[in-house]
Amino acid sequence: MRVIVAGGGTGGHVIPALAIAQELRSCYQAEIVFVGTQRGMETRLVPAAGFQLRLIKIGALKRVSLATRLKTTLDLPRAVMSSARIIREFRPDVMIGVGGYASGPAMLTAALMSIPTLAFEPNVVPGFANRILAPTIRAAAVHFAQTCHYFRNCQVTGVPVRRNFFSVPPRLPNSRPTLLVFGGSQGAHAINRAVLDSLPKLMEALPEIHIIHQTGEKDYAEAQAVYLSAMVSAEVSPFIDDMPGAFARADLLLCRSGASTVAEVTAAGKPAIFIPFPAAADDHQRHNAATLANGGAARLLLQSELSTDRLVKEVATLLRDRPKLTQMAEAARGFAHSDAAAKIASLAARVAGMQNQGAKA
Repeated sequence: MRVIVAGGGTGGHVIPALAIAQELRSCYQAEIVFVGTQRGMETRLVPAAGFQLRLIKIGALKRVSLATRLKTTLDLPRAVMSSARIIREFRPDVMIGVGGYASGPAMLTAALMSIPTLAFEPNVVPGFANRILAPTIRAAAVHFAQTCHYFRNCQVTGVPVRRNFFSVPPRLPNSRPTLLVFGGSQGAHAINRAVLDSLPKLMEALPEIHIIHQTGEKDYAEAQAVYLSAMVSAEVSPFIDDMPGAFARADLLLCRSGASTVAEVTAAGKPAIFIPFPAAADDHQRHNAATLANGGAARLLLQSELSTDRLVKEVATLLRDRPKLTQMAEAARGFAHSDAAAKIASLAARVAGMQNQGAKA
């Protein structure tokens, strides 16, 4: 089986895509080529994982300036031609679109050339490209059942995450109340600022609190100084290498609600306060967070409402209520999918017409 995986940009696109590709290579002996852009994380992560990467030139259309939209529109015909050249040379049996800049033109080109396509959509509301191309897509692998409203031949598979997240043990009832704060690999300045400003009141409300805080590089020095000055028990670092380990030591998470983060939170069965990134395309982070909040697995706190008093109230109320945290943890696990990569690979094989081949042992 020959597969093109199209898309990338952020780790939220690239890391699940690599998990899918590795499953396809391992179980179906698939030959795989990635199609991405020069500006995305795929330029580093895909070759490092041992996969071939082809690049096309395309930018954004949503939430950008008029000049950027015009440039992207002008680049689109060239991106389509580049995608067509890659398809003709590689002759894929199926193309998997994982979102990101390259996904749209590559998936469009595949549809025009009668190549079967599979959309991987981890957010509740599909991205712009997947919504536009939905009528041409043969099948869709999604994280949330609500997303199937947008696609035909849709299967709820979940989002591939590292196996370690599924083995995070529950916290002991007498553990020190611990809050894990993170905003992605680059940090989230608004969350960092709110937490640092809240430390005095948070200490008053919960003197025994311990905080694990991934700040990102830009805010690390200031955060370290503020924690030392406030004499709060804390572990502050620009980046946490062992995130499953950090999850295991936390009772409550304070974080963004991108698709990969939500998948990791549910796999680990961790209660969370989600603060969606307000500039996310199509407000998808708010929709992700609201779905878990409505299911009793998380709390949704909009960045526009992120005051010191509100943050302290939310964190302190939950960390004092062990039964509530346990209830939220159980609800979170209800959204998890332990075999997402295998399900997506199997669906891709069926779309490619390889359903009779089956996975190789």
